[in-house]
Amino acid sequence: MPDEIEERLRKNIIGEVEQRPIVIADYDPTWPRRFHLEEAKIYAALGAALSVEHVGSTSVPGLAAKPIVDILLVVEDSGNEDSYLPALEEAGYVLRVREPKFDEHRMFRTPEKDVHVHVFSPGSREVERLFLLRDHLRHKEEDRELYAGTKRELASRNWPSMQHYADAKTRIVEDILARASGSSDELR
Repeated sequence: MPDEIEERLRKNIIGEVEQRPIVIADYDPTWPRRFHLEEAKIYAALGAALSVEHVGSTSVPGLAAKPIVDILLVVEDSGNEDSYLPALEEAGYVLRVREPKFDEHRMFRTPEKDVHVHVFSPGSREVERLFLLRDHLRHKEEDRELYAGTKRELASRNWPSMQHYADAKTRIVEDILARASGSSDELR
């Protein structure tokens, strides 16, 4: 019997649900360079985007992470796939997630599955959350270490999908975001 996460995945995933091992690697100083290569590729494909940013754990120096570079792409209207999907597919990205009920989120990945491009519209609450988490972890070593330890512990378990692992991190992420909200003025 499918669980709630699996049912949600089947509604939003393009293709099959994959069970891949969760690997948490020590910080790799080549991750920012990889982001910049992908950033250039995205701008070349789209000509214009409102924003292309390195987010997620690979954007935080010193933070252990899955070796998957997360990129935030903000376009005028993420629900209007015709404005960006053909160009991103032509550039080699594969549409993997379509979540209309989650701020019209789309997620593309490389065929090698080592880059995820998350597409949102301006004003999405998730855009703010991604920046807040990234910036807080860049400046707060204690939370960075707590998050890394939690990820390593969770990655040691057997998960039916990467989304199950991601959902298991929700509580610690929400705790860190709550602290970050209280200290966000310090980061500016």
